[in-house]
Formats: sequence, structure tokens, C-alpha cells
Amino acid sequence: MSPERRRLLQLAAAAAGTLWLPRSAWSQPRLPEQPFALGVASGSPTATSVVLWTRLAGTELPRGPVTLRWEVAEDEGFARIVQSGQAQALPELAHSVHVEVQGLAPDRWYSYRFMTGPWVSPVGRTRTFPADDAPVERLRIAYASCQRWEHGWFGAYRQMRADAPDAVVFLGDYIYEYPTAVNAVRTPIGGWVLSLDDYRARYALYRSDPDLQAMHHACPWLYTWDDHEVQNDYAGRQSGSSGPQVPDFARRRAGAYQAWYEHTPVRASVLARALQGLASGEALRICGRQRFGRLATLLLLDTRQYRSPQACTAGGRTGSSVFNPLQCAAWADPSRSMLGAEQEAWLASELARGGAAWTVVGQSTLFGQRDFAPGPGRLLWNDGWDGYPAARRRLVEALQQSGAANPVLLGGDVHENWVGHVKADYERPESASLGVEFCGTSITSRTARPESIAVRLAENPHFVYAEADHRGYGLAEFTRDRLQVTLRGVEDVTRRESAVGTLARFVVEAGRPAIQRES
Repeated sequence: MSPERRRLLQLAAAAAGTLWLPRSAWSQPRLPEQPFALGVASGSPTATSVVLWTRLAGTELPRGPVTLRWEVAEDEGFARIVQSGQAQALPELAHSVHVEVQGLAPDRWYSYRFMTGPWVSPVGRTRTFPADDAPVERLRIAYASCQRWEHGWFGAYRQMRADAPDAVVFLGDYIYEYPTAVNAVRTPIGGWVLSLDDYRARYALYRSDPDLQAMHHACPWLYTWDDHEVQNDYAGRQSGSSGPQVPDFARRRAGAYQAWYEHTPVRASVLARALQGLASGEALRICGRQRFGRLATLLLLDTRQYRSPQACTAGGRTGSSVFNPLQCAAWADPSRSMLGAEQEAWLASELARGGAAWTVVGQSTLFGQRDFAPGPGRLLWNDGWDGYPAARRRLVEALQQSGAANPVLLGGDVHENWVGHVKADYERPESASLGVEFCGTSITSRTARPESIAVRLAENPHFVYAEADHRGYGLAEFTRDRLQVTLRGVEDVTRRESAVGTLARFVVEAGRPAIQRES
């Protein structure tokens, strides 16, 4: 093994708190100010394990590592501690840690915290999932996406916390790379986000928001990403369309991926590939499978880093646009992919495994066809699944061939709520419905032309509901017999204390892929 590879593995193990080092190797400098200003978070829960995260922040952090102590307890007062240990916050990883706590009891809530010197972090709350074969009565997840700092306050998370989900599924655009916005509600620090240090600073800014931070303290999160974690409309190894172009996009992308890892409670097993990517451009695999007993399987997809470049963009430029498919032969090329061949094969295999009452697929964007042209003819958007019809067809075929139980697709990206049926063939509206889709609005990010939403809904009858006036999130509650989805909307994200209400509520009965509106 090369020295570089050995160092990468040591970084991964030390950051996860799993590497034994002699006591002399654990550095403990004195920190003059509270270092836990970015809070804590948890994620990647299994039946016996969870990842605990924090990143130290401050104006006087040392250049070397800092030793943190961590504790997991059955109670908020830490009278019944069940696990404890040490981990190193390494400067190579922006003084972040990803502690993989093992040996926990299934289906159990815990409290956790970090300490260094006299300083103690906020207390976080997390949980393990039930064992794969365990009977489970209920699962409640919140799904969210697209939280642009400049466009408003993250007040939706106050109501989300009151909804008390078992987990949050975040579907992309956790940060944005822009320097500001027209009519900005608040302005981010720095300019365009281009380098590793830029991405680190932008994540730190977002993590300083008290409502977002409090939601991270409340339950574990599961993640995928979209484009703005790197650059608007980037596709695989092709750069996107926003801001100044850099001479080495592969390096920019790798820096963005490393910063994503540093600020996300995912397992350290992905770290070596993330760091190697700085030199080689190799992908960081983030797709994954989570089981919640016999009730639900959650499959998270990466629709961004393996995809083919967008086809049919107006003017032959890079990036996205609306297009007429009859005027672009490349649109239907069967070799074009949204997920990449390896991830497509993995997804087909996971769908075939089955074993749970509901099959939940979390990915970053709208899945169903959305025609923007009223009347005859079609206008489609080439950055979503509409720009990759062969890839969408392969996913639909995988659902059919696997017989996946009660498919539910969750998405984001479009800054609007779209609720509809997953069709066997979107070219034939009368074709069978294979599952249901709930594509959520944004936490804050604005949408264009909300007044046209009713016309677009009428043009696309496989959707039963569309709404573009509110920012917010969705709440999905699963039982063996039915799924209930509640759409929450913020009255005005430009006001910090704005109220959050219910926009609509839907029910899907198990074994019947048909959406019924309750309210």
C-alpha cells in the first residue's frame, strides 16, 4: 500500500473515531472560545449504528488536530451513557469528525454530544432504525430540498421539528454557489464559490442558521445532492453554466465533494474515494439503501455526477433549457444516462431484493414527464428526467420487472410541488400506473412564473396536483396499509418568523397506486 493511500485510510479511521493511537498522538490544544458554533448532526442510521458529526469553528483553531470526546446516552441528561469515545478533528478535513457508533440497540432514540477541554456541544437527538426483519407500525419522514440563503429564512424547519419525523431525507441543493441574488433577503459572505475553501466557508455559513441547526439536532438525516453543491447545471464531468469558469473543473468538483463530505454525517468509508478524487477525479459514491424493518426500503440515488451532458440546449451551449424533442435527435439516444450504467444496475438489483411493504426512491428532481407547451406539440426541460427518456424508461422497466412493492418516488429541484402517478409509458396516458410521485417545493429557493402552474397541470394529466406559490417541505407517514403525505407551506420566507401551514394532504393505499386527496 502506498504512503498516500495509507494516509488516506488513517484520515478516514481517525475521523470516524475507530483508529487506535497511542495517547501521545492525541493532540489537545487549549481553545479560547466555544468551538461548537456549527452545532452537531447525525445520519446514516442502521439498526445498530449511526454517524455523529460536528465541525469545530472559530478564529483561533490550531493548525493541527484536536481531540474530541463523544458520548451517547439513553437520556438527555446523560445519566445513562451507553457509548463513549474519542475522535480527532483533523485540519485536513476542516476539523470535522464523523463518528461511527456501533453496537446500539435497534429502533431506539438516543442523545449525543461532543466535548473538548471545558467546551460542550449542543445535545443532539438521533435514532437507530428497526432490524430488517422487524415488524414496524409506522415511519414518518420529512423530505426537503433547495435552500438558497439569499432567497429567505429557513423557518420551514421550525414546523418540521414540531412534526417530529423519524428522519429527514434531503434531496439536493443544500448550498448554492452564487455570490448574491436580486432582491436578496440576506447576503452570503464571499463571492462565487469556486475552491475547497470557498465551499467550506459556504457550508459553515449555512450551518450557522439556527433553524437549520436545530433540525439537525432533532433527528438523523439522509442525503443525496443535486447540482448547486458544485455548480448550476453541471453534468458528470462537464462544468455547468453559472459564474466564472475555472481552468480545472475536475478539481473544483472534487473540492466541492470533499466539502460536502466534511459537512455531512455520512460514513467515513466514502472518505478515501473523496480525497483520491482531488487527484484523480474518481467518483464519490453516495447512492445507498436503508431499511426500516419490514415496513419500508429507502433507496437514495445520485442523478448528477454520473449523468450524460444535457442534450438539446438552446444555442449549443452547456447547461439547461426548454426544448422541442422533435427538433433534437440526440434527445432519444439510448446510450444517454441519468444514473450511469453501474448505478442503474445497482438500482435494478436493489429493487429485486424487495422485503418491505413500501419501496421509497429518493432522488433529486421531477421524474414524470412535464410538457410546458399548451395544446399540440411539446416543450420539455432537458436537465430533468425529461431530458433523459431512455434512462427513465430503463428505471420504469426495472420497477416493472422487479415487482417492487408500492413504489414511491420523492424528488426536489423544481421549487414547486408536483404530485402524480408514475406511468408505465408517459407517451401513452392510458398506460398503467406503477407507483406514485411526490416532488417537493423548495425550503427557500424561488420559482419562475408560478402563475402558469394551472396550465401546465392541465397539460400533464398524470399529475393530480401542482403548486408553486409556497416554499416548504413534505411529510410522508407510512403504515403497512397506507401512505399519507402532507405538504407544508411557509406563508412568506422573507419574514423570519413567518407561519407554516398545510397546503394539501394525500393518501395512497398499499397495493393500489392511486393518489387520493384528503384536504
